[in-house]
This record gives sequence, structure tokens and C-alpha cells, in this order.
Amino acid sequence: MVSQNFPVLKNDRILKAAKGEKPDKLPIWIMRQAGRYLPEFMEFRKKHSFFEICQTPELACEVSLMPIKRYDLDAAIIFSDILVIPQALGMTVEMKTGVGPVLPEPLTVDNYKNLKKEGAVSRLKYVGEAITLTRHRLEGKVPLFGFSGAPWTLMGYMIEGGGSKTLSKAKKWLYQHPELSHQLLQLLTEVIIEYLVMQIEHGAQIVQVFDSSAEYLNKHLYTKFCLPYLKKIATGIREGVKGLKIEQVPLVLFAKGAHFCLDEQATLGYDVLGIDWTMKPESVRTTLKDKNVSVQGNLDPCALYAPKEELKKLVIDMVKNFGTDRYIVNLGHGIYPDAPVESVQTFIDTIHSIDL
Repeated sequence: MVSQNFPVLKNDRILKAAKGEKPDKLPIWIMRQAGRYLPEFMEFRKKHSFFEICQTPELACEVSLMPIKRYDLDAAIIFSDILVIPQALGMTVEMKTGVGPVLPEPLTVDNYKNLKKEGAVSRLKYVGEAITLTRHRLEGKVPLFGFSGAPWTLMGYMIEGGGSKTLSKAKKWLYQHPELSHQLLQLLTEVIIEYLVMQIEHGAQIVQVFDSSAEYLNKHLYTKFCLPYLKKIATGIREGVKGLKIEQVPLVLFAKGAHFCLDEQATLGYDVLGIDWTMKPESVRTTLKDKNVSVQGNLDPCALYAPKEELKKLVIDMVKNFGTDRYIVNLGHGIYPDAPVESVQTFIDTIHSIDL
């Protein structure tokens, strides 16, 4: 077990909101806040490749702290990528400029047996080391998020060989090879549980599961191939943390585009549900009434391109529609590379100016 001895936490707004307690101010963080839109990150990338940063704890820590040094955010998130799991399973993943992630040898029915599950999480120990280092360097300023991709989202990248506008190759597996699909999803689920427990052991104070490709499925497929595994992940993390005799941390699920099963998501065991930018706050609150979960989101990332006064109005209206109970403010998806840094400042300042 990793020795704790971490600095005392000074800002627990996000942890309070996740647990249903009332913070002094609405908490805010931004998905992909550590990275591509920051000028200092782009300078950093001239010297280091993407996965070099992910796999070098000192570098990952430095990038994780960049937005915290620039802005008054209420959480940090460790700099990493969801595709470190396929890498740990023996697949090659490259980050190509202007293209994004590429897996030159995608997963097939024939090469599935070559996945190396044994020792996968031990090959990801650099993420744990980056988390421990970042916790100390944060000096208790804000909590630190850990994260993982969800089974279906990882499966999609592994089979498609990168991003896709249809995910038709991965969906073909669900229809044509349902048993093998379940085997793969179960394998990924087991690795994700072990991976997130390791992150918590190393100091992550809250963790998020990104099911960024949920929108490509309908309710029938999502109920069959996603919800059971997402539930296993929440249960498995709780049991794993309990076994380590360390404190439980809040769990966040962000299933982008899965508006068709929001009420089912609330039964999976997560403390917080991420809401994408397409959903109406009032509808979300109505659906989740009496469900004992907090919500996170959901400003359209493109709203950051609006003039300052318009952006402030959009933010205030969003908060008015969500209400301030059990609410973590965020974008409804990750920030875009050309988002103006001044708009991020306006977003944060507007949120923190709201009296609770």
C-alpha cells in the first residue's frame, strides 16, 4: 500500500457536492482542462511527445498543475489518456498530430487472444506514481481526479483503430459476435476496476469513468452491453477500496449521449452523473428527482466562443435551470483546442460569483 502523508485538503467543494453536502461556492472544473487549449501546454508539447508526458510521472504532474496555476479551479485531473489501457494490454497506440489516436493494428476476432491482461495494471504504475506526485505538489489546494475510459468506449477504439463517426466495426461485433463482445467487455471491466483502485490507492480523491461513445448505441444495446459492466465497475471499486482499508472516494460516470437511460444510470452506484451539452437541465433534474445522485455539466463547449456578456448569461441561466443542490459545474464535453483562455476565466469567475 502506498504511504499517504498527503497535505491537508483546503478546498473540498467538489467532494461536498458529490456527496450531497452544501459547499460554500459552486465547484467547477473542466474536462480536458490540463492540455491542448493552454498556450503553456502547446509550448511543452514542442519538447515532449504526448505519450512521453503520460508515461513520465514528473511530466504528467507538471501538465496536471498547469490549469491550477492559471485558474481558480476546484479540482485538478491527472494528465493521462483513456487509451493507456489498450497500450497496457499489448496494443500499439500512437497520437498523430491533426488526426488523434491511431491504433495501427486494430483488434480482430483472430488476434483477440493476443491481448495481455496479466500484469496490465502493473504496466500502468506510472499513472499511480504521477497521481502521488501531483497530490503532494498540489499542496492540498484542490482535490485530484483520476479517470478511466469505460469498457464500450475502449472497445470502440480498439476495434476501429482510432476515432470513428459511426463505430460500425465495433457495433458489428455486438451483433455478429455477442459472446466475444461480452468476453472483451468483461476483460476490460476487470482491468478498469483494478486500475481505478490503484489510482485511489495512490491518492486520487475522486474518479471519473468516461463512456464517451455511449451515443453510438441505442437503449437496447446499451442496456445489454454497457450498463451491467458500468455497475460492476462501481461495485468493484468500492469493494477494492474497502479491502485496502482506505477511505471511499466519489465515483463519477460520464456517458456522453446516453440520455435514453439517465434514470438507469442513477441505479449503477455512482455518486455523480455527468450530463452532456445536448440535455436540458430541467429534464435532467426531473428524471433524477429522489435518485440520490449529484449532476455535473453541461455548458456547450462552443459557448466559450461567445462574447463575454453572452457567455456570462448562458452560464447563469444554466445554473438557474440546474439549481445549486448537488451540482458540479463543467462543460458538457471536453474543452476544444482553440477555446479562448479568457473565456475559461469568465466561466470560472461567473460561477464563483454566484451566492449559494
